[in-house]
Amino acid sequence: MNAYLFRNVNVWDGIQDAPFEGEVLVEDNRIAAVVAGQRKIDPGRAAHVVDGGGRFLMPGMIDGHCHLSFIGPARNQDLGEIPPEEHLLGTCRNATFLLEHGFTSCFSAASAKMRLDVVVRQEIADGYLAGPRYRAAGPEITVTGGLGDERKQHMHAESFGLVADGEDEIRRAVRLCCREGVDNVKFCVSGDEFVSHARAEVVSMTEAELRAGVEVAHDWGKRVACHSRAAESVKRAVRAGVDCIYHCDFADEEALDMLESVKDRVFVGPAVGLLHNALYEGDRVGLTREVAQKMQLPRKMEHTIATYKEMRRRGIRVVIGGDYGFTLTPMGQNARDIGHFVNLFGYTPAEALRCATAVGGELMGYKGELGVLRQGALADMLLVDGNPLIDPSVLVGPGHLSMIMKDGVVHASSRRSASAPVFAELDQ
Repeated sequence: MNAYLFRNVNVWDGIQDAPFEGEVLVEDNRIAAVVAGQRKIDPGRAAHVVDGGGRFLMPGMIDGHCHLSFIGPARNQDLGEIPPEEHLLGTCRNATFLLEHGFTSCFSAASAKMRLDVVVRQEIADGYLAGPRYRAAGPEITVTGGLGDERKQHMHAESFGLVADGEDEIRRAVRLCCREGVDNVKFCVSGDEFVSHARAEVVSMTEAELRAGVEVAHDWGKRVACHSRAAESVKRAVRAGVDCIYHCDFADEEALDMLESVKDRVFVGPAVGLLHNALYEGDRVGLTREVAQKMQLPRKMEHTIATYKEMRRRGIRVVIGGDYGFTLTPMGQNARDIGHFVNLFGYTPAEALRCATAVGGELMGYKGELGVLRQGALADMLLVDGNPLIDPSVLVGPGHLSMIMKDGVVHASSRRSASAPVFAELDQ
């Protein structure tokens, strides 16, 4: 049995607000014990005894809106133009890159090609590729003219969405995704500012189409997510039984009431990283302040902030994940969402960190087993130089990550911080 004992650490368990000085014992891929105080666990139970030097021990982070196959496109249509061979290799690199940035689990919010997610998930699960535990998706299912349909009438072009119109085509599209091995199914119910023909407040998919797709996906045991910015698209998603509703920027009082009524069943995710970067960091990719104004992004940010402040007040479960992977939102910035939740939405650091850990574990389907440090939980942990409850930015990038453990195995990373030699023997 492979076992690690972590001593002299400040343990944040993903449940309580404050950390405590304690010890954690890992046996194989599970946490065998978490105790407050020092010298409480017999070191003879562990093959590796690690003195954490007072560092912060926390659950591994979980991205609840992940696109591993988004390998830096500037435009949505660029995703369809990447040859599959290069696309697969880039997706593999993203998987390892995210693990090196402290993300030990990810919930896919769509793949750019049908089997990219599925193949990468299986390579990770089989131990051939270093990456987060991963719930794979297929392409987002959309309707003609909706988000994800980048085709043009006068020319053939691959779209990154799977286009289906009417209930029967939607059912067939879902069954196709299920046949190819996905864990999650994603629908585009509304448009987006980055789509010229279907803006954010356009509701593109009918409720009957969405219901048909959700019914089939649930029959196959899949989790269902959707892109819903417009208020009516949020309401349709709730009524149709969607499990995770992304964005919800323009949710009105009725939509918020509906979300609150199903808060024990439904998750939401703002994907605020994309909006933040478009507004404040777009110049470096040619999205100027003037363009952002024309796209009405400041207005959208106002709605997003108001919506998520209200969701926090109502106790609705929210996950991090900011549509990272575009040129505008480089992969590796994912943990910035924690600070956005604090600075924009009024979450306490502990609340925001729970969104990045325990709440994400529930979305992954491992409530009480993932995103928490407790006896019996899966051993996904980070040892951090610094306290994210004081400064969440220490989780952005690998520089403050002294150790990354996933499934009881210490990940050996070339990007480790200067303190890594303390744990070098664990990487042998």
